[in-house]
Amino acid sequence: MSRISDYLNRVFSDRTADETRTDGGVVAGEDRTERGSADRLFDRINARFGDDFVESLPFWFPPFFLVGLFVYGAILWNLLISLTDYEGFAQAPDYSNLDFEMYVRAVSDSGTVDAALNTIILLVVFTLATLIVGLGLAILIDRGIRFENTFRTIYLLPMSLSFVVTAQFWLWMYNYNSGIVNLAFGTFGIGPIDWIGNQQIVLWAVIFALMWQFSGYAMVVYLAGLRAIPNEHYEAAKVDGASTLKMYWRVIIPQLKSATIGAAVVLMVFALKAFDFLYSLTANYRPPNGADILATKMVREAYSNQNWAYAAAIAIILFFMALSVIGPYLTYQYRRGNLWTRTISAGELILAGSDSTLCW
Repeated sequence: MSRISDYLNRVFSDRTADETRTDGGVVAGEDRTERGSADRLFDRINARFGDDFVESLPFWFPPFFLVGLFVYGAILWNLLISLTDYEGFAQAPDYSNLDFEMYVRAVSDSGTVDAALNTIILLVVFTLATLIVGLGLAILIDRGIRFENTFRTIYLLPMSLSFVVTAQFWLWMYNYNSGIVNLAFGTFGIGPIDWIGNQQIVLWAVIFALMWQFSGYAMVVYLAGLRAIPNEHYEAAKVDGASTLKMYWRVIIPQLKSATIGAAVVLMVFALKAFDFLYSLTANYRPPNGADILATKMVREAYSNQNWAYAAAIAIILFFMALSVIGPYLTYQYRRGNLWTRTISAGELILAGSDSTLCW
Protein backbone atom coordinates (compact mmCIF):
# COMPACT_ATOMS: atom_id res chain seq x y z
CA MET A 1 0.00 0.00 0.00
CA SER A 2 2.88 2.40 0.74
CA ARG A 3 4.24 1.85 -2.77
CA ILE A 4 0.85 2.64 -4.24
CA SER A 5 0.66 5.82 -2.16
CA ASP A 6 4.17 6.89 -3.23
CA TYR A 7 3.26 6.15 -6.82
CA LEU A 8 0.07 8.18 -6.57
CA ASN A 9 1.92 11.14 -5.03
CA ARG A 10 4.58 11.02 -7.75
CA VAL A 11 1.95 10.82 -10.51
CA PHE A 12 -0.06 13.71 -9.16
CA SER A 13 3.07 15.82 -8.56
CA ASP A 14 4.12 15.15 -12.17
CA ARG A 15 0.70 16.25 -13.43
CA THR A 16 0.80 19.40 -11.27
CA ALA A 17 4.24 20.31 -12.55
CA ASP A 18 3.13 19.78 -16.14
CA GLU A 19 0.13 22.04 -15.62
CA THR A 20 2.17 24.86 -14.05
CA ARG A 21 4.69 24.94 -16.89
CA THR A 22 3.22 26.86 -19.80
CA ASP A 23 6.35 27.22 -21.90
CA GLY A 24 6.45 23.56 -22.90
CA GLY A 25 9.71 22.95 -20.99
CA VAL A 26 10.68 20.08 -18.75
CA VAL A 27 10.56 20.37 -15.00
CA ALA A 28 14.05 20.86 -13.66
CA GLY A 29 15.56 18.02 -11.69
CA GLU A 30 12.99 15.52 -12.89
CA ASP A 31 14.36 12.54 -14.75
CA ARG A 32 11.34 10.57 -15.94
CA THR A 33 13.46 7.79 -17.41
CA GLU A 34 14.81 6.74 -14.03
CA ARG A 35 11.91 4.77 -12.67
CA GLY A 36 12.02 1.91 -10.23
CA SER A 37 11.22 -1.66 -11.23
CA ALA A 38 7.99 -1.54 -9.18
CA ASP A 39 6.84 1.57 -11.04
CA ARG A 40 7.57 -0.05 -14.39
CA LEU A 41 5.60 -3.10 -13.26
CA PHE A 42 2.66 -0.89 -12.30
CA ASP A 43 2.86 0.81 -15.69
CA ARG A 44 2.78 -2.55 -17.47
CA ILE A 45 -0.25 -3.66 -15.43
CA ASN A 46 -2.05 -0.39 -16.14
CA ALA A 47 -1.19 -0.67 -19.82
CA ARG A 48 -2.58 -4.20 -19.88
CA PHE A 49 -5.76 -3.68 -17.85
CA GLY A 50 -6.36 0.03 -18.26
CA ASP A 51 -5.63 3.30 -16.52
CA ASP A 52 -5.57 3.40 -12.72
CA PHE A 53 -5.94 -0.37 -12.39
CA VAL A 54 -3.35 -0.62 -9.64
CA GLU A 55 -4.62 2.48 -7.85
CA SER A 56 -8.17 1.08 -7.77
CA LEU A 57 -6.98 -2.28 -6.41
CA PRO A 58 -7.80 -1.52 -2.74
CA PHE A 59 -11.41 -0.76 -3.69
CA TRP A 60 -12.40 -3.74 -5.84
CA PHE A 61 -10.04 -6.51 -4.77
CA PRO A 62 -11.37 -7.13 -1.19
CA PRO A 63 -14.98 -7.86 -2.30
CA PHE A 64 -13.64 -9.77 -5.30
CA PHE A 65 -11.50 -11.92 -2.99
CA LEU A 66 -14.30 -12.50 -0.45
CA VAL A 67 -16.84 -13.50 -3.11
CA GLY A 68 -14.30 -15.82 -4.71
CA LEU A 69 -13.47 -17.43 -1.37
CA PHE A 70 -16.90 -17.82 0.21
CA VAL A 71 -18.99 -18.43 -2.93
CA TYR A 72 -16.89 -20.09 -5.61
CA GLY A 73 -14.47 -21.52 -3.08
CA ALA A 74 -17.39 -23.09 -1.22
CA ILE A 75 -18.71 -24.58 -4.47
CA LEU A 76 -15.34 -26.15 -5.21
CA TRP A 77 -15.09 -27.48 -1.67
CA ASN A 78 -18.58 -28.94 -1.97
CA LEU A 79 -17.52 -30.61 -5.21
CA LEU A 80 -14.50 -32.06 -3.44
CA ILE A 81 -16.63 -33.42 -0.59
CA SER A 82 -18.97 -35.07 -3.11
CA LEU A 83 -16.02 -37.14 -4.33
CA THR A 84 -15.45 -38.63 -0.86
CA ASP A 85 -17.54 -40.93 1.34
CA TYR A 86 -17.92 -38.43 4.17
CA GLU A 87 -20.81 -39.08 6.56
CA GLY A 88 -21.59 -38.40 10.21
CA PHE A 89 -19.42 -36.41 12.61
CA ALA A 90 -17.02 -39.14 13.69
CA GLN A 91 -14.17 -38.08 11.43
CA ALA A 92 -13.13 -35.55 8.84
CA PRO A 93 -13.56 -36.35 5.14
CA ASP A 94 -10.80 -38.41 3.55
CA TYR A 95 -9.51 -36.62 0.44
CA SER A 96 -6.96 -39.30 -0.42
CA ASN A 97 -9.41 -41.53 -2.30
CA LEU A 98 -11.66 -39.49 -4.58
CA ASP A 99 -14.19 -41.10 -6.89
CA PHE A 100 -17.66 -40.63 -8.38
CA GLU A 101 -19.35 -43.21 -6.19
CA MET A 102 -21.91 -40.73 -4.84
CA TYR A 103 -22.95 -39.68 -8.33
CA VAL A 104 -23.40 -43.32 -9.33
CA ARG A 105 -25.46 -43.76 -6.18
CA ALA A 106 -27.59 -40.76 -7.09
CA VAL A 107 -28.31 -42.13 -10.56
CA SER A 108 -29.23 -45.56 -9.19
CA ASP A 109 -31.32 -44.19 -6.29
CA SER A 110 -34.98 -44.18 -7.29
CA GLY A 111 -35.75 -41.51 -4.70
CA THR A 112 -33.20 -39.12 -6.19
CA VAL A 113 -34.34 -39.88 -9.73
CA ASP A 114 -37.96 -39.17 -8.79
CA ALA A 115 -36.89 -35.95 -7.07
CA ALA A 116 -34.99 -34.90 -10.21
CA LEU A 117 -38.03 -35.61 -12.39
CA ASN A 118 -40.27 -33.63 -10.04
CA THR A 119 -37.76 -30.77 -10.15
CA ILE A 120 -37.84 -30.73 -13.96
CA ILE A 121 -41.65 -30.87 -14.05
CA LEU A 122 -41.86 -28.05 -11.52
CA LEU A 123 -39.30 -26.07 -13.48
CA VAL A 124 -40.99 -26.39 -16.87
CA VAL A 125 -44.69 -26.40 -16.02
CA PHE A 126 -44.48 -23.64 -13.41
CA THR A 127 -42.45 -21.39 -15.72
CA LEU A 128 -44.67 -21.87 -18.78
CA ALA A 129 -47.94 -21.54 -16.87
CA THR A 130 -46.76 -18.42 -15.03
CA LEU A 131 -45.60 -16.79 -18.26
CA ILE A 132 -48.93 -17.48 -19.96
CA VAL A 133 -50.97 -16.14 -17.04
CA GLY A 134 -48.67 -13.14 -16.68
CA LEU A 135 -48.94 -12.34 -20.37
CA GLY A 136 -52.72 -12.54 -20.27
CA LEU A 137 -52.89 -10.22 -17.28
CA ALA A 138 -50.46 -7.79 -18.90
CA ILE A 139 -52.50 -7.63 -22.12
CA LEU A 140 -55.69 -7.14 -20.11
CA ILE A 141 -54.23 -4.23 -18.13
CA ASP A 142 -52.57 -2.75 -21.20
CA ARG A 143 -55.98 -2.50 -22.88
CA GLY A 144 -56.74 0.42 -20.57
CA ILE A 145 -59.24 -1.15 -18.18
CA ARG A 146 -60.68 0.84 -15.31
CA PHE A 147 -58.87 0.77 -11.98
CA GLU A 148 -55.70 -0.30 -13.73
CA ASN A 149 -53.41 0.64 -10.84
CA THR A 150 -55.59 -1.21 -8.35
CA PHE A 151 -55.60 -4.42 -10.36
CA ARG A 152 -51.86 -4.17 -10.98
CA THR A 153 -51.24 -3.86 -7.25
CA ILE A 154 -53.53 -6.79 -6.46
CA TYR A 155 -51.83 -9.05 -8.99
CA LEU A 156 -48.33 -8.09 -7.85
CA LEU A 157 -49.03 -8.28 -4.12
CA PRO A 158 -48.54 -12.08 -3.74
CA MET A 159 -44.94 -11.79 -4.90
CA SER A 160 -44.15 -9.69 -1.82
CA LEU A 161 -45.00 -12.68 0.37
CA SER A 162 -42.35 -15.14 1.45
CA PHE A 163 -42.49 -18.83 0.55
CA VAL A 164 -43.40 -19.61 4.16
CA VAL A 165 -46.42 -17.30 4.18
CA THR A 166 -47.56 -18.55 0.78
CA ALA A 167 -47.27 -22.18 1.91
CA GLN A 168 -49.33 -21.56 5.05
CA PHE A 169 -51.92 -19.62 3.06
CA TRP A 170 -52.40 -22.40 0.53
CA LEU A 171 -52.25 -25.08 3.21
CA TRP A 172 -55.37 -23.45 4.58
CA MET A 173 -56.88 -23.03 1.09
CA TYR A 174 -56.29 -26.75 0.37
CA ASN A 175 -57.67 -27.91 3.73
CA TYR A 176 -59.62 -31.13 3.25
CA ASN A 177 -62.58 -30.19 5.44
CA SER A 178 -62.83 -26.41 5.40
CA GLY A 179 -60.55 -25.19 2.62
CA ILE A 180 -61.97 -22.64 0.18
CA VAL A 181 -60.83 -24.73 -2.80
CA ASN A 182 -62.81 -27.78 -1.68
CA LEU A 183 -65.79 -25.62 -0.75
CA ALA A 184 -65.75 -24.14 -4.26
CA PHE A 185 -65.55 -27.56 -5.89
CA GLY A 186 -68.26 -28.81 -3.53
CA THR A 187 -70.78 -26.40 -5.05
CA PHE A 188 -70.42 -28.43 -8.27
CA GLY A 189 -70.67 -31.75 -6.47
CA ILE A 190 -66.94 -32.46 -6.66
CA GLY A 191 -64.80 -33.53 -3.74
CA PRO A 192 -63.64 -33.05 -1.16
CA ILE A 193 -60.13 -33.64 -2.55
CA ASP A 194 -57.04 -34.29 -0.49
CA TRP A 195 -54.79 -31.85 -2.40
CA ILE A 196 -51.75 -32.28 -0.15
CA GLY A 197 -52.12 -35.94 0.84
CA ASN A 198 -52.72 -37.34 -2.65
CA GLN A 199 -49.31 -37.98 -4.23
CA GLN A 200 -50.81 -37.96 -7.71
CA ILE A 201 -51.90 -34.32 -7.55
CA VAL A 202 -49.83 -32.71 -4.80
CA LEU A 203 -47.11 -31.53 -7.19
CA TRP A 204 -49.72 -29.84 -9.39
CA ALA A 205 -51.24 -28.20 -6.32
CA VAL A 206 -47.79 -26.85 -5.43
CA ILE A 207 -47.28 -25.58 -8.98
CA PHE A 208 -50.63 -23.77 -8.91
CA ALA A 209 -49.78 -22.10 -5.60
CA LEU A 210 -46.40 -20.93 -6.87
CA MET A 211 -47.98 -19.74 -10.10
CA TRP A 212 -50.42 -17.65 -8.04
CA GLN A 213 -47.49 -16.07 -6.23
CA PHE A 214 -45.31 -15.21 -9.22
CA SER A 215 -47.75 -14.51 -12.06
CA GLY A 216 -47.76 -10.87 -10.93
CA TYR A 217 -44.03 -10.66 -11.58
CA ALA A 218 -44.47 -11.99 -15.12
CA MET A 219 -47.30 -9.51 -15.60
CA VAL A 220 -45.08 -6.56 -14.68
CA VAL A 221 -42.30 -7.70 -17.01
CA TYR A 222 -44.68 -8.18 -19.93
CA LEU A 223 -46.49 -4.92 -19.19
CA ALA A 224 -43.20 -3.04 -19.35
CA GLY A 225 -42.50 -4.72 -22.70
CA LEU A 226 -45.95 -3.86 -24.05
CA ARG A 227 -45.62 -0.22 -23.00
CA ALA A 228 -42.29 -0.03 -24.85
CA ILE A 229 -43.85 -1.04 -28.18
CA PRO A 230 -44.70 2.05 -30.29
CA ASN A 231 -48.36 2.74 -30.96
CA GLU A 232 -47.59 2.79 -34.69
CA HIS A 233 -47.23 -1.00 -34.62
CA TYR A 234 -50.75 -1.41 -33.27
CA GLU A 235 -52.15 1.08 -35.79
CA ALA A 236 -50.34 -0.55 -38.72
CA ALA A 237 -51.75 -3.96 -37.79
CA LYS A 238 -55.27 -2.52 -37.60
CA VAL A 239 -54.85 -0.78 -40.98
CA ASP A 240 -53.85 -4.13 -42.50
CA GLY A 241 -57.11 -5.58 -41.25
CA ALA A 242 -55.68 -7.82 -38.55
CA SER A 243 -58.04 -8.85 -35.78
CA THR A 244 -57.08 -8.25 -32.17
CA LEU A 245 -56.03 -11.88 -31.72
CA LYS A 246 -53.88 -11.89 -34.87
CA MET A 247 -52.41 -8.50 -34.00
CA TYR A 248 -51.12 -9.78 -30.67
CA TRP A 249 -50.06 -13.18 -31.97
CA ARG A 250 -48.20 -12.03 -35.09
CA VAL A 251 -47.12 -8.47 -34.28
CA ILE A 252 -46.98 -7.78 -30.54
CA ILE A 253 -45.98 -11.04 -28.85
CA PRO A 254 -42.92 -11.64 -31.11
CA GLN A 255 -41.56 -8.31 -29.88
CA LEU A 256 -41.71 -9.58 -26.28
CA LYS A 257 -38.97 -12.13 -26.82
CA SER A 258 -36.44 -10.44 -24.53
CA ALA A 259 -39.02 -10.00 -21.79
CA THR A 260 -40.03 -13.64 -22.08
CA ILE A 261 -36.47 -14.93 -21.84
CA GLY A 262 -35.59 -12.71 -18.90
CA ALA A 263 -38.75 -13.54 -16.95
CA ALA A 264 -38.37 -17.25 -17.69
CA VAL A 265 -34.86 -17.32 -16.25
CA VAL A 266 -35.97 -15.60 -13.04
CA LEU A 267 -38.97 -17.93 -12.66
CA MET A 268 -36.85 -21.04 -13.19
CA VAL A 269 -34.41 -19.87 -10.54
CA PHE A 270 -37.33 -19.38 -8.14
CA ALA A 271 -38.57 -22.87 -8.99
CA LEU A 272 -35.20 -24.34 -8.05
CA LYS A 273 -35.45 -22.52 -4.71
CA ALA A 274 -38.86 -23.94 -3.78
CA PHE A 275 -37.45 -25.75 -0.73
CA ASP A 276 -38.88 -23.15 1.67
CA PHE A 277 -42.38 -23.63 0.31
CA LEU A 278 -42.30 -27.44 0.51
CA TYR A 279 -40.70 -27.42 3.94
CA SER A 280 -43.42 -25.11 5.27
CA LEU A 281 -46.17 -27.47 4.09
CA THR A 282 -45.13 -30.22 6.51
CA ALA A 283 -42.68 -28.45 8.87
CA ASN A 284 -40.04 -31.12 8.28
CA TYR A 285 -37.49 -32.16 5.67
CA ARG A 286 -39.85 -34.70 4.14
CA PRO A 287 -42.36 -32.96 1.82
CA PRO A 288 -45.67 -34.60 0.91
CA ASN A 289 -45.32 -37.81 -1.09
CA GLY A 290 -45.07 -36.98 -4.78
CA ALA A 291 -43.65 -33.47 -4.20
CA ASP A 292 -40.06 -34.31 -3.29
CA ILE A 293 -37.53 -32.27 -5.29
CA LEU A 294 -33.74 -32.24 -5.34
CA ALA A 295 -33.50 -29.37 -2.86
CA THR A 296 -35.55 -31.20 -0.20
CA LYS A 297 -33.77 -34.47 -0.93
CA MET A 298 -30.39 -32.75 -0.50
CA VAL A 299 -31.28 -31.16 2.85
CA ARG A 300 -32.82 -34.40 4.13
CA GLU A 301 -29.72 -36.43 3.27
CA ALA A 302 -27.46 -33.85 4.90
CA TYR A 303 -29.26 -32.97 8.13
CA SER A 304 -31.48 -35.97 8.78
CA ASN A 305 -29.25 -38.82 7.56
CA GLN A 306 -25.89 -37.01 7.84
CA ASN A 307 -24.80 -38.35 4.45
CA TRP A 308 -22.68 -35.29 3.74
CA ALA A 309 -20.94 -36.58 0.61
CA TYR A 310 -24.20 -37.82 -0.92
CA ALA A 311 -25.92 -34.53 -0.13
CA ALA A 312 -22.98 -32.66 -1.66
CA ALA A 313 -23.33 -34.72 -4.86
CA ILE A 314 -27.05 -33.83 -5.06
CA ALA A 315 -26.13 -30.19 -4.48
CA ILE A 316 -23.67 -30.27 -7.38
CA ILE A 317 -26.35 -31.80 -9.62
CA LEU A 318 -28.71 -29.02 -8.58
CA PHE A 319 -25.97 -26.46 -9.22
CA PHE A 320 -25.47 -27.69 -12.78
CA MET A 321 -29.23 -27.57 -13.35
CA ALA A 322 -29.18 -23.93 -12.30
CA LEU A 323 -26.15 -23.33 -14.49
CA SER A 324 -27.99 -24.86 -17.45
CA VAL A 325 -30.64 -22.19 -16.93
CA ILE A 326 -28.35 -19.21 -16.41
CA GLY A 327 -25.63 -20.17 -18.93
CA PRO A 328 -27.73 -20.01 -22.13
CA TYR A 329 -29.28 -16.74 -20.96
CA LEU A 330 -25.89 -15.12 -20.43
CA THR A 331 -24.72 -16.43 -23.81
CA TYR A 332 -27.83 -15.02 -25.46
CA GLN A 333 -27.35 -11.64 -23.81
CA TYR A 334 -23.67 -11.57 -24.72
CA ARG A 335 -24.37 -12.23 -28.38
CA ARG A 336 -26.96 -9.47 -28.41
CA GLY A 337 -24.47 -7.08 -26.87
CA ASN A 338 -26.47 -6.63 -23.67
CA LEU A 339 -23.83 -8.27 -21.50
CA TRP A 340 -20.80 -6.05 -21.58
CA THR A 341 -17.76 -4.84 -19.75
CA ARG A 342 -16.88 -1.20 -19.72
CA THR A 343 -13.68 0.51 -18.70
CA ILE A 344 -13.92 3.68 -16.63
CA SER A 345 -10.68 5.61 -16.28
CA ALA A 346 -11.46 6.53 -12.66
CA GLY A 347 -10.73 3.02 -11.50
CA GLU A 348 -11.32 0.24 -14.05
CA LEU A 349 -14.73 -0.62 -12.69
CA ILE A 350 -16.22 -3.69 -14.30
CA LEU A 351 -19.90 -3.20 -14.87
CA ALA A 352 -22.18 -6.07 -15.79
CA GLY A 353 -25.06 -4.94 -17.95
CA SER A 354 -28.24 -6.70 -18.96
CA ASP A 355 -31.79 -5.69 -19.79
CA SER A 356 -34.29 -4.50 -17.21
CA THR A 357 -35.96 -7.87 -16.84
CA LEU A 358 -33.17 -9.39 -14.79
CA CYS A 359 -30.98 -7.72 -12.17
CA TRP A 360 -27.83 -9.47 -10.94
